[in-house]
Amino acid sequence: MKIRYSDLIDQTFNFPTEEFTIKNNFLEFHGIPLIDLIQKYGTPLKFNYLPKISQNIQKAKKWFEKAIHSNQYKNKYTYCYCTKSSHFYFVLEEVLKNNISIETSYAYDIEIIKNLYQKGKMNKNIEIICNGFKTHNYIINISELINNGFYNTIPILDNYDELEKLSFFIHYPFKLGIRIASEEEPKFEFYTSRLGIGYKDILIFYLNKIKNNSKVELKMLHFFINTGIKDTSYYWNELFKCLHIYARLKKIAPELNILNIGGGFPIKTSMSFKYDYEYITNEIIYQIKKFCKNENILEPHIYTEFGSYTVGESGGIIYKILNQKKQNDREKWNMIDSSFMTTLPDTWAINSRFIMMAINRWNDSYERVFLGGLTCDSDDYYNSEQHLNAIYLPCFRKKIPLYIGFFNTGAYQDTISGYGGVHHCLIPQPIHILINYDEKKNLVYKIFRYSQKYEEILKILGY
Repeated sequence: MKIRYSDLIDQTFNFPTEEFTIKNNFLEFHGIPLIDLIQKYGTPLKFNYLPKISQNIQKAKKWFEKAIHSNQYKNKYTYCYCTKSSHFYFVLEEVLKNNISIETSYAYDIEIIKNLYQKGKMNKNIEIICNGFKTHNYIINISELINNGFYNTIPILDNYDELEKLSFFIHYPFKLGIRIASEEEPKFEFYTSRLGIGYKDILIFYLNKIKNNSKVELKMLHFFINTGIKDTSYYWNELFKCLHIYARLKKIAPELNILNIGGGFPIKTSMSFKYDYEYITNEIIYQIKKFCKNENILEPHIYTEFGSYTVGESGGIIYKILNQKKQNDREKWNMIDSSFMTTLPDTWAINSRFIMMAINRWNDSYERVFLGGLTCDSDDYYNSEQHLNAIYLPCFRKKIPLYIGFFNTGAYQDTISGYGGVHHCLIPQPIHILINYDEKKNLVYKIFRYSQKYEEILKILGY
């Protein structure tokens, strides 16, 4: 008796899960019958399940609230969303339902803020954290926000020159933050982040340029590392370095009261993903409180900047297996009806992993395969290097279609691939569906963007 694909999943993972269930031999995502989407819209198909965005925000808020309460922490927590993870209007609209702050990284982000304000999606009291290197246009846009009444906008200094430029264009006293240039992981080709101001230089800079400057008020010290928040010696070492700077600054800058520990809550990249969010949150609050007690300073108001965690798990994409190519005795290539380089660029650019499962035919026997995209590029594939294990799918049959889904793809993929633009080998961008609930809690599907037509692509190319 051949083992079925469903047996393989059951034996390998704890299944079903919070997100995934099987009904009538078809995979469902948050109770959504994905086969219905396929039958209605075809493939390839990109979708965003919007309620997941608010669910993740509220989970993080509860973890921090619980940690603050249990540790008797004497300050607050604020959740920021990093717009660079996904700039889409539907994402920001959902995010803003949750009483959060916004983090920007470039001049055009400010144009998004203006647009949302004009549409009544936010008011001028919203807190905006302006990160990144400040170009002239970025400086001008930040200044316009503050001059027009967005007084809770906090520019974060990335280098020394930005303070003078901001002070020139901003007409009123304004709040300010400083980003620490953290040390990178040992495996990096360079030692210190290109972003921010060095540990040793921050206090001198404050004393020379900020302390006696009546126009600015230092409110925030910003800390960020690329690996994200992980229970590793590297993360804790960098956090404590940041805390030492915070303590020294706090003793000469009483107005400083915010510690921004950046982003980095991970998202599920495989069915065997394990991460104790509640533990790590409690440990962060505990360690910061303990450190501040030893230094005899008040605990800071904690900020986080969660991008991928906010929006990543809302996204997914579905492909159809067009054909199978047997290149030798061992390798079977299942060819999808799109391109990984077009729709999931992180799979080939940085070997990112995503949850991948069959949508249908769960009662069929399975086989080991590689997945290939439609471009003529040898890098357009997905195999065990990106996936946690070897890839197994129901056996290919020419007369019975097989559909597969990649999940938790909602962060970065669209901006990296160039949403709405020209893609490798002119592979078109797929149809994009938004999934939400109406007032009566009924599922609602909305087409955000149709699949690209050749006319759109040729127009971009100047034909």
